[in-house]
Amino acid sequence: MRGARSAKWVASAIVVAFAATACGGSDGDDSGGDGASGGDSAGIVRVDGGEPQNPLIPSDTTEQFGSLVMDNVFSKLLDFDDEGEIFMVAAESVEPNEDSTVWTVKLKEGWTFHDGTDVTAEHYVRAWNWAAHIDNNQSTSFWFADIAGYEDVHPEEGEEPTAEEMSGLTVVDETTFEIQLSHPVSYYNYKLGYTPFTPLPDSFYEDPEGFGEAPVGQGPYAFEDWTHNEIIKLRTFEDYAGENKPVNGGIDIVAYTTLDAAYQDLLSDNLDIIRQVDPKDLPVYETDLGDRAINQPYNGTQSIVPVHYGDWEGVDPKVLQGLSLAIDRETIINTVLNGAKTPADSFVPPGVLGYQEGASNGLTDFDPERAQQLVEEGGGVPNNEVVIQFNADGGHQEWVDAVCNSLIETLDIECRADIKPDFDTDLEARDANEVEAFYRGGWLADYPLNANFMSELYHSRASTNYGRFNNPDVDELFEQGDQAATLEETVAAYQEAEQVLWETMPAIPLWFQNVNGGYSNNVENVRFDAAGQPVLTEVTVK
Repeated sequence: MRGARSAKWVASAIVVAFAATACGGSDGDDSGGDGASGGDSAGIVRVDGGEPQNPLIPSDTTEQFGSLVMDNVFSKLLDFDDEGEIFMVAAESVEPNEDSTVWTVKLKEGWTFHDGTDVTAEHYVRAWNWAAHIDNNQSTSFWFADIAGYEDVHPEEGEEPTAEEMSGLTVVDETTFEIQLSHPVSYYNYKLGYTPFTPLPDSFYEDPEGFGEAPVGQGPYAFEDWTHNEIIKLRTFEDYAGENKPVNGGIDIVAYTTLDAAYQDLLSDNLDIIRQVDPKDLPVYETDLGDRAINQPYNGTQSIVPVHYGDWEGVDPKVLQGLSLAIDRETIINTVLNGAKTPADSFVPPGVLGYQEGASNGLTDFDPERAQQLVEEGGGVPNNEVVIQFNADGGHQEWVDAVCNSLIETLDIECRADIKPDFDTDLEARDANEVEAFYRGGWLADYPLNANFMSELYHSRASTNYGRFNNPDVDELFEQGDQAATLEETVAAYQEAEQVLWETMPAIPLWFQNVNGGYSNNVENVRFDAAGQPVLTEVTVK
């Protein structure tokens, strides 16, 4: 994300070439307009989704259902193609100074919000200051912590802010602003490809609560309507200034209580795109859908995450290592998941810069004897029971049961599921520190760098560290990686930090994710990006 000097992958770090496995279509910086030939430019694409956890504000959205809305209503400064290279979206360029302490953002001209007002540098700076301020209680405020003056607007718990704005943000002119960091961050441009770094219109500050129900962005689709727990309607923004102009008339994001219900609607052409089929449909969906089935790897992981409070506070990492060794990933994937995943051997998926094959040093192998030994050495499983929390609307029942059976048979312990009705309820329990033992932790890349699969999940201050893992040594290693002089040094530092994660076990990685989805007879030109999300602007309606 270095503006004109687009960041390139380190050749030896590329393990999976997502472009080769994608379902067709162009790279992310192409408009896809040619695919509209013969399509209905007014046609609506219906895609499966669910109820967002929080109001629809970019800085308060971290889960998949809200992100599906935000990523289409707002356009980011920059984004990543399927090979991990950066391309500019709303930004003309993003350039660092010599030591990566000051980043200058130059915006493209001609962009407007959906309410018709012009987008300026001030709209970015003001939005970021609002999101970072502790009084506004935004779930992604931690993402602004690198900016000089963050601690003044977001002090430690119990302290009062001493400023209303961060000192590190400066508007240079209508289309230019500077970001001064409190320390060098060689990969700060990568972070700017995440949703919280989008602008907000002036109208937002008049009624933030109302905006959360009806957001106004500058992306390819404008918000139209939200019937809670049923449907969110987005419609094509005719004055969109980006290159990826929609070739359809809009999107209906339909909430489903189960993936199987969504799949049945897909089969009857009442749904156009399903992002993931239920495990029970994995053996048949490619036959059912034929060339409309999609099966490709993406930058995502599935884990079970222990909570470091209650009965599990202070648990010896050896116990967690033993639990990891007691899970027969290969068998679960080949049976319950129909071979649709890849056993994890790292906290980082293969398509991400910094992935190390075999980083787990055997701790994700199935080794019953060693598992029993480590659990015993670590003092045993608290209460001799593992409880795994998950959401019923995500298609997780089968594999959670299989993981439990593996733990029961290998370690002679109890294991059961704590099933929440939907993802929103699941997240609420995590936020409130009400998880009994473990929760299902799925993560897809915000940016394709190994740091994103560690710092954003396991730093003690990270908003998505729902397990409340707190290790000062790990925090320090992450911070050293952030302050490394070059991108290559940052990647190497996080690779070293990962080895410490396998010693401390903030989570138990299970497998790397695949898109196992598909589309109806109503649409064409459907592809998924390297983060596992459908590129909706390119979808044509017959």
